[in-house]
Amino acid sequence: MKILSYNVNGIRAALKKDLISWLKAADADVVCFQETKAQPEQIDNSLFEDIGYKYCYWFSAQKKGYSGVGIISKTEPKNIVYGTGIDYMDAEGRNLRADFEEISIMSMYLPSGTNDARLDFKLKYMDDLQTYINQLTKEVPNLNICGDYNICHEPIDIHDPVRLKNVSGFLPVEREWLSAFLASGFTDTFRLQHPEETAYSWWSYRANARANNKGWRLDYHLLANHLQDKIKRTAILNQAKHSDHCPVLLELK
Repeated sequence: MKILSYNVNGIRAALKKDLISWLKAADADVVCFQETKAQPEQIDNSLFEDIGYKYCYWFSAQKKGYSGVGIISKTEPKNIVYGTGIDYMDAEGRNLRADFEEISIMSMYLPSGTNDARLDFKLKYMDDLQTYINQLTKEVPNLNICGDYNICHEPIDIHDPVRLKNVSGFLPVEREWLSAFLASGFTDTFRLQHPEETAYSWWSYRANARANNKGWRLDYHLLANHLQDKIKRTAILNQAKHSDHCPVLLELK
């Protein structure tokens, strides 16, 4: 099973940049999107259906043109769960889960801490997410939580760890939370296979950051520890340029 996670920074904008041709060539079984910035009725599912993704699910924010996640799949999930049941989270359309026979895949878009109020919101979301996942894994143990975590975990994950240590996305409190989240039963699949590789999944649109590879690794596939032996391949696909993020791949045996 090939699983892609991709923060598209507006799915309608990405579609205008030939996302469909890229998805067809990439040929994943399941694709998780974040930051779709669209209501379900604004997305033409037939574009995805025509390349084999007969099952398309979208969970949008109440606010139009903001946040939102999606999952498209070539095979039908046995169950779909929209949101977490936590109202303030679900109002922003940040979690969508598809359950298959041997694995459950969550597309998640964790908030960014762009100002003090949003940082407080992000930290609350992180705490409540941990509690939610602790309960969820009792019923749904075979879990892959993929998406944009808006956190760089270690210095290797950010282009300038010294200068950016007081910026949201690399704050000690955020990094400590991600360490604890992993310790609660998850594996950073890319870092497991590529312990020394410097690779990023997001670049600012400012200052020619992508051309200079001044990036951040914000996008992850965090897989339940007991499924580690199923990991076949992981990759950060930085040649795909439909967004300020690039897709991240997890292939399972």
